[in-house]
Amino acid sequence: MFKILKYTFYDLMRSRWLYIYAAFYLLLSVSLLWLGGSVSKAVISLMNVILVLVPLIATMFGVMYYYNSREFTELLLAQPVRRTHIFFGQYLGVAGSLSLCLMLGLGVPFIFYGIFGSTEIFNFTVLLLVGLALSFIFSAIAFFIALRNENRIKGFGLAILSWLFFAVIYDGMFLLALSLFNDYPLEGFAIGASLFNPIDLSRILVLLKLDISALMGYTGAVFQKFLGTIIGIACSALILLLWVVIPALGIKRIAMRKDF
Repeated sequence: MFKILKYTFYDLMRSRWLYIYAAFYLLLSVSLLWLGGSVSKAVISLMNVILVLVPLIATMFGVMYYYNSREFTELLLAQPVRRTHIFFGQYLGVAGSLSLCLMLGLGVPFIFYGIFGSTEIFNFTVLLLVGLALSFIFSAIAFFIALRNENRIKGFGLAILSWLFFAVIYDGMFLLALSLFNDYPLEGFAIGASLFNPIDLSRILVLLKLDISALMGYTGAVFQKFLGTIIGIACSALILLLWVVIPALGIKRIAMRKDF
């Protein structure tokens, strides 16, 4: 598996699109730090970009790599190599390369800006960890969708739909439910519904660490009461881990049963 992971990682790192991906975050971070003059403002601005762009790029790269490397995958399947090693190696290679580009694109400007001597280092670390988690989550979802669908057009369509659902549609349904049942106590529902969306959960974690949850009104106070505690943070981290593990288990299940 590590040999396949290494090959996938080096193969993707030769792609100019990953360099563009890293350069985008590099230029964006430099611009926000230079124009805003504050690490806190830069982190808030980056949050809005990362929570939308990282899942989208991870989803598209995962689907594209699976379909483009199908011939090579079939060659590997003819060798005495476990199927799970092949697909987990490819998945980890895609997620790892995207994560490295994200760390370099965000980390280098903030290091030169003096993030290690700033009081905002913990907030920046939370933002970076959230971005890495989303890279692994949506790469796993992309591989799961691609394995389930031989048709490339259908696979790409479902991948985009999954990203659109978590990034936009889910929030609309969530807000509609809150407005329709605003006469009822919805504290538990609000927390539970947020846990079922990794993008929403990541956004809430970053907002709570930035101490601007008051902008979310009463709902922000509810999130602060639960997710602001050590138990809440541990629960959130566990949920994000489950968002990685469950699609990965789906990849294993399909790979073992699929007739290539």
